[in-house]
Amino acid sequence: MGLLEELAGNKAKARAAAKELNVAQLENLIAGFNSALEKVKEEESVRLAAEAEKARQAEEIAKIIEKSGLTLDEIAALSAPRTTTKGRSVQPKYRIVVEGETHEWTGRGRTPKVFQEYFDAGNSRESCEI
Repeated sequence: MGLLEELAGNKAKARAAAKELNVAQLENLIAGFNSALEKVKEEESVRLAAEAEKARQAEEIAKIIEKSGLTLDEIAALSAPRTTTKGRSVQPKYRIVVEGETHEWTGRGRTPKVFQEYFDAGNSRESCEI
């Protein structure tokens, strides 16, 4: 427990500690505590006002949901982020067989050597489309 918490919880200890200070020091300490008290009260009122605003907004949203006839599950499903293809594998678009080995390529990115050699030999991309 900190010293301030101990003094705040026990008036006798606070009075005993105050006896060690002169009047100017006590007045300065009291002014500091009053300033801190005002700041804490102000922060608390801002927090309570924010909570009240959130409660008002939640009530407003609940009314809109009720009017719409949708359930929360339906709203969650409809507002879920769309899945992207990033990180997913893409089906191959081209396939060739060279010396008994099958090579596949999606058509994206740099052309693999085996496909480039195939194209350089006069073959077209359409000839190896899947």
